[in-house]
Amino acid sequence: MIVPWQEIPQDTLHNLIEHFVLREGTDYGEQEISFTDKVEQVLNLLKNKEAVVVYSELHETVDIKLCRDLSSGSQA
Repeated sequence: MIVPWQEIPQDTLHNLIEHFVLREGTDYGEQEISFTDKVEQVLNLLKNKEAVVVYSELHETVDIKLCRDLSSGSQA
């Protein structure tokens, strides 16, 4: 189930984004990006509807998914 990011308390959303960024690995390409900038980039993805917050009732988890990855039907 997709959860509107605007309805998530700001501190909770920030923690969720930080957790997502920390899990994403360390491939920075040619130029390393700061943690703060990565968090801001993910927030912008949510604002631009390029990513969504997904709650899995089955696993009782919350995650951020890129919309391009949802086309495979893995919305949970």
